[in-house]
Amino acid sequence: MINMKSQEIIDLFAQFEEAASNIEGVECWSARELQKLLGYSKWENFEKVIKKAKDACLNAGEDIENHFPEVGKVIEAGKGAHHIINDIALTRYGCYLIAQNGDSRKEEIAFAQNYFAVQTRRAEVIEQRLLEFERVKAREKLTQTEKQLSGILFERGIDNKGFGVIRSKGDQALFRLSTMQLKKKMSIPDNRPVADFLPTISIKAKDLAAEMTGLNVQSKDLKGQNKIENEHIENNKAVRNMLTQRGIVPENLAPAEDVKKVQRKLESDDKKILKETKKKK
Repeated sequence: MINMKSQEIIDLFAQFEEAASNIEGVECWSARELQKLLGYSKWENFEKVIKKAKDACLNAGEDIENHFPEVGKVIEAGKGAHHIINDIALTRYGCYLIAQNGDSRKEEIAFAQNYFAVQTRRAEVIEQRLLEFERVKAREKLTQTEKQLSGILFERGIDNKGFGVIRSKGDQALFRLSTMQLKKKMSIPDNRPVADFLPTISIKAKDLAAEMTGLNVQSKDLKGQNKIENEHIENNKAVRNMLTQRGIVPENLAPAEDVKKVQRKLESDDKKILKETKKKK
C-alpha cells in the first residue's frame, strides 16, 4: 500500500515540475526523463507502458501525434562525443495516460497518476470557465448591440413595441420558429428572453444579424416599420444560410444553462479566488 511522506511528495512534485519543458508553446515531458521519474530502469519495459497509453489515447478519440510526437534526444557518449536517441515529447494528457497504465504499486506511478490527473482536470476546468466566460460576454455584447439598434430605430419612428415586433420577426427568420414555439421547444420560461438560454454560437448569430440591420438601416437610410422589418428578416435569413451551409441548424442546437446563473457562478468564483489570494499575502 502506498504511504508517502510529505517530504517525498514535495520532492517528487519538484522533480516533475523541473522535468517539464516547452515546445512550441506546449508543455511537454521527455519520455526518457519520465522513464526515470517513474522508476523504470529499462527503456524496453517503459515502451510497453507507452504502447498501452497510446492505445488508450486512440480509444478516447484523440490524435496520438498530438500527445506522443516522436523526437530526437541528444546524449553525451563520453569524451565529448554526442549522439541522438529516439525520444517522445509527451503532453500532460500523454503523461496522464502513461501513469494510468503503469504499475500503481510503485510510489512514483501512484504519485504521477494523481499529479497528472489533477493537472489535467485543472486544464479542463480552465477550458470550461473560458467557454462560460465567452458566452456571458457574447450575451452582454448582444444586449449592447440591440440597445444601439433600438436607438437607431427610435430616431426613425420605431417605438419599443415596434422594435419588439422587428426583433421577434428576426428570430423567426433565424430559427424558423416563433418566439413562443422556440421557448416551448427549449423549455424557456415565458418571462425570460430567449437569448439567455441560447448557446454561444446562436447568441453571436443574433448579434451579427442585429449589427447588419443597424448598419444597413443607416447606410440605406431606411424608414418605416415595414422596410426596417424586412431588412432585419433578410439579415437573419442570411446568417441562417451561412450556418446551415456549415451543417449548423440553429433551432436544433441544445439549449444552454441560464446565462444569468452562469454569470453569478463566475462572479462567485472570482470572489473566492480574490479572498484566497488575500489570505496568502
